[in-house]
Amino acid sequence: MPEHWSLATNVRHPNGSRLRLLATLLVLLVLQLPLAGMLAPGSSAAAQIEREAIYWVCTALLVGYVVFVERRSLSSIGLRWPTWKSLFFGIAGAAVMIAGMAFIYLAIFPAFGLSDENQTAAAKDLPFGLLFVVVVRAAIFEEIFYRGFAIERLAEITGLRWLAALISLTAFTYAHLDYWGWAHLIVAGFGGAVLTGMYLWRRDLPSNMIAHFLTDAVGFLLGAV
Repeated sequence: MPEHWSLATNVRHPNGSRLRLLATLLVLLVLQLPLAGMLAPGSSAAAQIEREAIYWVCTALLVGYVVFVERRSLSSIGLRWPTWKSLFFGIAGAAVMIAGMAFIYLAIFPAFGLSDENQTAAAKDLPFGLLFVVVVRAAIFEEIFYRGFAIERLAEITGLRWLAALISLTAFTYAHLDYWGWAHLIVAGFGGAVLTGMYLWRRDLPSNMIAHFLTDAVGFLLGAV
């Protein structure tokens, strides 16, 4: 069994120092903060554009941190050239998420009187081009940060991939609270669980990005056309 499939394994700590450990924890904590909302508050399209720019800057800085500060390859966070398997499993993962989220919206939400209609409507009211950028950015930034970087580095720190995955999933789910509200955490948690499972299984970040993008595209872009 490949090493990255093991959920309780002796994950190697690559030439780590206490300073690098602290730096990694700082990166994880800072990027978990709602920086975009804090620096560019408001509901206007201009504010949303500013928030997207902040997210893209954070993405570039995170990649730069891995390459230039850690001096490690991007494959250390599961980022490599996609293959046909990346596409296949990305589509399959999206199908699972879309089916599961349909069940949540059609069965679970009505059963418990839950809704995130206001937030969803607000997102779909964005100009289509901007909404497309949001969907692409979410698929890239969130997978690089929550699945690639967070899981890999937390696994190195804790020595337990399952614990790293659980922390990452919790942080990913909670990050949706500020804008989407409590009800949507069920949706985000389910989607995050599927994406986390995909990453633990295949360690193929492009596959995760494809699954994430297709799921959001069906949920937001198709409804906005």
